[in-house]
Amino acid sequence: MSRIHIIIDDAEKERFRQQAAAEGLTLTEWLREAARSRLGAAAGSSAIETLADLRAFFADCDAREPQPEPGWDEHRRVIARSVASGRADT
Repeated sequence: MSRIHIIIDDAEKERFRQQAAAEGLTLTEWLREAARSRLGAAAGSSAIETLADLRAFFADCDAREPQPEPGWDEHRRVIARSVASGRADT
């Protein structure tokens, strides 16, 4: 295990710390996840390994979809119509 010393502005450090706390992480954990995320993005990796990766994945999905996902009631109606029609492909 190694230690890295970085010099940052006090205000920037506090913004990082607050964001980490909002995500339920220590500042160290948050910085590690941020670094891993940058490394993965630079390598073109699509692996989801951290909470930050998962949040980014869902944000990307939401940005690509023109409409929100239908609610469970709509899914049940589609299933019921499929069963009634005898179609097994839905």
